[in-house]
Amino acid sequence: MKLRLTKIAVFLGGLVPLGRLAWKAFHDGLGANPIEVITHSTGDWTLILILTTLSITPLRKFTKQYWLIGVRRMIGLFAFFYGVLHFTTYIWLDKFFDVHEVIKDIGKRPFITVGFTAFVLLIPLAITSTTGWIRRLGGKNWQRLHRLIYITGIAGVIHYIWLVKADLRKPLQYAFVLGVLLLYRVMVWMWEARKKLASATRTPRSAEVTEVSR
Repeated sequence: MKLRLTKIAVFLGGLVPLGRLAWKAFHDGLGANPIEVITHSTGDWTLILILTTLSITPLRKFTKQYWLIGVRRMIGLFAFFYGVLHFTTYIWLDKFFDVHEVIKDIGKRPFITVGFTAFVLLIPLAITSTTGWIRRLGGKNWQRLHRLIYITGIAGVIHYIWLVKADLRKPLQYAFVLGVLLLYRVMVWMWEARKKLASATRTPRSAEVTEVSR
């Protein structure tokens, strides 16, 4: 029951940024350049939700709030949803579905190239987020695939930094949070590798002791 209520709260919370944009649009609150406001807002929320998704595992372990894992998928799907809105704003309101212009833009402008890469990497993660896909791929293969979220986060932060150029405060804040989360992941991998190595070196010794005792 608690998890269900939490999921409802997360779902409604995930719609708030879209609701704010709609409210501003209907009340002439998007300023002189509404396309830029929509693009920045949807891009910001895509990154925020990607970082939130990445933070679920360490938060769950440090706080012992194991129910958090139950909302990770929904947050990740909202990240993809706002990524779709971000890309749609660019391809529709900015480029008017001119595919030739979009392809030229992706090839010529590095920040567009990196941003498009981040968006493309989100697609297989969204598609395979269901329980059925976890079963089809197998737990380990699914986990390997979903590590792409780290590359997506890195590409998203680089996209933002290269886009802004002047006032880097906000993208650097995202970069700092991502750096902390990546450092945590690296430390976990190193710890697990050390445990495996220690267990592998202990096993032959225990076998030798058994042979001697015989």
